[in-house]
Amino acid sequence: MRVLVPLAEGFEEMEAVILLDVLRRGGIEAVAVAMGAAREVAGAHGLTLLADTIWTEIDPAGFDMIAIPGGMGNTRRLQKDERLLKMLREYHEGGKPLAAICAAPLVLQSAGLLKGRTVTCHPGVAEEMTDAKRLDDRVVVDGKIITSQGPGTSFDFALAIVRRLVGEAKAGEIAGGMVL
Repeated sequence: MRVLVPLAEGFEEMEAVILLDVLRRGGIEAVAVAMGAAREVAGAHGLTLLADTIWTEIDPAGFDMIAIPGGMGNTRRLQKDERLLKMLREYHEGGKPLAAICAAPLVLQSAGLLKGRTVTCHPGVAEEMTDAKRLDDRVVVDGKIITSQGPGTSFDFALAIVRRLVGEAKAGEIAGGMVL
């Protein structure tokens, strides 16, 4: 299993790092993909992450899922990135799962994928979530779309993805090992 984790300037560091770490603990090849020309991506709170690769070097068909961390800068940039929006639509049409946390469900909305869905997101962007029914749950799974609220729900979010891709037993094993 391969999961694409797109990163643009202003990503939420906790969400990205916890997501990448937990998925890798689950035996999933989580690939941090910088959306710009350089592998270095500045986070929302002053940390810089060295992505595994950049967008122009990936094969869009070579992944099983896309999981998007939040952060307002990341979200706003990805909402305008036609390369990613097109890929999200193609994955959705092909039945591949998608996931987004914090403000990033707005990226799924920008791709036109949330009409009639039930999601969650960061309370700070709740009023912008106009296409979907929004719950205040930590994680919401609606079909093949997984959404979560923010930095404090990052472990729940990542474990929901592990559960989806490799099963409950592996998610439980990871959670136990991290004393969650």
